Amino acid sequence: MTVSAKPATSATKAANRIMLDCLDFEDRKSYDDARRGFIATLEPLVIKDEDQRVVWDIDRYKFLETEAPDTVNPSLWRMSQLHMMHGLFKVIDGIYQVRGFDISNMTVIEGDSGYVIVDPLTSSECAAAAMNLVYQELGRRPIKAIIYTHSHVDHFGGVKGIVSEDDIRSGSLRIVAPTGFLEHTVSENVYAGNAMNRRAQYMYGNTLPHGTTGMVSAGLGLGLSSGTVTLLEPTDFIAETGQQLTLDGVRIEFQYTPDSEAPAEMNFYLPDFRALCMAENVSHHMHNLYTPRGAQIRDAAAWSDYIHEALQLYGERSDVLFICHHWPVWSKQELAGFLERQRDLYRYIHDETLRLAAHGYTMIEIAEMIELPEELAVCWSSRGYYGSLNHNAKAVYQKYLGWFDGNPATLHPHPPVESGRRYVACMGGADAVLRSARESFDEGDYRWVAQVVNHVIFADPDNEQARELQADALEQLGYQSESAPWRNFYLTGAQELRQSVKKDEASLTTSDVLSVMTTDMMLNYLAIRLNGPKAAGRLFSVDLHVIDTRERRLVQLTNGVLVRTATQQPAEADVSIELTRVAFGALTLGSSSLGESIAQGAVSIVGDVDGLHELFSLLDTFERSFNIVRP
Repeated sequence: MTVSAKPATSATKAANRIMLDCLDFEDRKSYDDARRGFIATLEPLVIKDEDQRVVWDIDRYKFLETEAPDTVNPSLWRMSQLHMMHGLFKVIDGIYQVRGFDISNMTVIEGDSGYVIVDPLTSSECAAAAMNLVYQELGRRPIKAIIYTHSHVDHFGGVKGIVSEDDIRSGSLRIVAPTGFLEHTVSENVYAGNAMNRRAQYMYGNTLPHGTTGMVSAGLGLGLSSGTVTLLEPTDFIAETGQQLTLDGVRIEFQYTPDSEAPAEMNFYLPDFRALCMAENVSHHMHNLYTPRGAQIRDAAAWSDYIHEALQLYGERSDVLFICHHWPVWSKQELAGFLERQRDLYRYIHDETLRLAAHGYTMIEIAEMIELPEELAVCWSSRGYYGSLNHNAKAVYQKYLGWFDGNPATLHPHPPVESGRRYVACMGGADAVLRSARESFDEGDYRWVAQVVNHVIFADPDNEQARELQADALEQLGYQSESAPWRNFYLTGAQELRQSVKKDEASLTTSDVLSVMTTDMMLNYLAIRLNGPKAAGRLFSVDLHVIDTRERRLVQLTNGVLVRTATQQPAEADVSIELTRVAFGALTLGSSSLGESIAQGAVSIVGDVDGLHELFSLLDTFERSFNIVRP
């Protein structure tokens, strides 16, 4: 059942009007910069996969061409309009960008005989469309190198849309990435992949309708394309600042920036172009120190230091700065000011959070207290379109002090369902809670409504009045949010309270990340899938031989965990299995059962076959569409 969105309340309209008075909406410089260097685009910009399914359609955002409505924070509306400027753009002679074909940019650098491509978007279909536009406007030349600036999927996922494994095998293509790229790619997309993908549906508004009461953008870009995610393993890794490579005649000096915007990331400088690429370490907004889809906390101090280091190393030598989202910054003076403000933004959040923590304030309190200095607060590139000051302060606190605020009352709370039942009983029952919450709603205190009604829902998920009131409160919070992820979280939550959860049948079993997983990475994921309570008390051992990689592992089930040991010779074990890396990957991710693999001849087994079947019966499969706003 589809439920229509509700209009903005008077409280929401008033909150959004206040934003108009806080910022200089007459400043149009960003619009001019976002248009600068435009060459051409596709009209209409609709990209389809081989089954003619639409994976990217910028016309879905046509509604952004009007004035900001009451249901969208006007600052977020402005940023979303800037994301609408799409096509092939000239940065300077020899450097071009395709923007608006996905959430990220694809940068094209002209080499001696071909192109060096930086960050080939999220999906192969969008990368192919972007590259075809390049060929159409700049000429068809071979791609000689790919640079992955960091380990997030929107910066590598489209690679097979523009190059292939054959290009690497032939020696005609090099792929450069920061050290740690593969490990962190697997960590995000496989180890934590199921939970992170589900939460990403909320963060990016994947199930929301596009429009003034739904998804208006992702903050970092319009949104993620929904095409085929691919990956090719890098041939070269960058491990330190100052490391240099020449790719198709293009001289590149790298700045290694681990634990910044991504666990594995790097900036680079092009001396022959006097151009600096800052990857995603700077953007025309405040980024995430903690990303709501779930990821490792980012080091705000290190992040700030890397920006300062880049300014010191390359600022005086650069005439242009380009990045992997948004538009470039031109002139030495402009880019220096931009880098300084971004540097100071993350440093201020870091230092001020720790200063307040030293006074004894907790994570929640600090997030309510912290305010940016005015010169940063009114700067467009410091606004929280993707990150937010509130949750970034919490990230700094968590990095240093963890989830516990030091108050023993919060050390061991009841879980949500049990807490909900107790809260509701204590407050006089569900009807009493809802009567009070409706009064708070009428007063415009939507945060409190969301907080208190949540207890009713977890105590009684079938309480329709509670679900409707909670949805109404979340909806108004979404309409007021300057941060696109916050808006999308609120509105997706409201949608799932009013309707059933949309099932996502996609699976990790189809992930192209499998192609770069090592044997030990696969064993790590098997260990994650192991149901510890069911496995407790059982002992079993497997002599594993991966034929094509010539690897052996002794895998032991003990104390509810899987332990592995590298071996050179066959080990004494309950069962011995031989299989290829691909067959092992299919078993690991669950795309093939043990029985199917045996029947297909993909696995050779000697020993206790029944015990091996029992071991695989202890592995969990994960539902992609688990509940979030309901128990």
